Amino acid sequence: MKSDLFSTENMAQQATVPGMTLQNAKSVKYAVNGEMHARQGSMIAFRGNLQFERKGQGIGGMLKRAVTGEGLPLMAVRGQGEAWFAHEAANCFIVDIEQGDALTINGRNVLCFDPTLSYEIKTVKGAGMAGGGLFNSVFTGYGKLAVICEGSPIVIPVTHQQPVFVDTDAVVGWSAQLHTSLHRSQSVGSMIRGGSGEAVQLKLEGEGFVIVRPSELTPQKASQN
Repeated sequence: MKSDLFSTENMAQQATVPGMTLQNAKSVKYAVNGEMHARQGSMIAFRGNLQFERKGQGIGGMLKRAVTGEGLPLMAVRGQGEAWFAHEAANCFIVDIEQGDALTINGRNVLCFDPTLSYEIKTVKGAGMAGGGLFNSVFTGYGKLAVICEGSPIVIPVTHQQPVFVDTDAVVGWSAQLHTSLHRSQSVGSMIRGGSGEAVQLKLEGEGFVIVRPSELTPQKASQN
C-alpha cells in the first residue's frame, strides 16, 4: 500500500528515552517509565502497559482538580509504554522549566507534564470576576510542560517601562513574578452606549513575558467533559 500518508514524518517511531517529545505540531508523545500527568480525555493513542486514573476535586496534592474558568480535570498515567496526547488539533509546545522558574498557565492550555513539576491553583490577583474569574496554575520545580494554543501564540515582553494589557479570554500564561491587576479601557458612559466590546483587560507589570493566543475564548463543545 502506497500513500503520502505513510511518509516518514507521519510514522511513530519507538521511543529511545523516557519523557516528553513533540510528535508533530498538533500532538505530544510521552514515553512513560513510571508516572506522568495529563489533561483528562487528551490521550489519543497508547501502546504498552499503561493505566489511566482519573483525579477529581478533593483528592489533594499535585493531582487536585485544577479549578480554572472551565474546570480542568487531570489524570495520572502509570506504567511502562508510550502515549500520545492532543486536544482539538491545537498547536503544541513543550516548555522546559528549571529550578527557580515559575510559570503561570491558564488551565485550558495545559496538556500534560512531568511528575517532577508541582503546581498550585491560584486566583489571579486583581482579576476578580474578569472572564468569569481567572484561576491559573503556577508551575514550579523542574521538568517539561506541554502547552496547547489555538493558533500561533504571541509572546510579548513585559518591562517596568512598558506594561502589557491583554484580553482575559486570549491570555495563555505569563511569568509568575509579574504583577497583575484589572484595567478598564472605557468609561461607564461608553459601555452604556455600546462601547468597543473591550471594556476590561488584565494588566501585567514588571519584568517578564506574557503569552496570548490569536483568538478569544470559544464556547466549550457540548460533548466535552
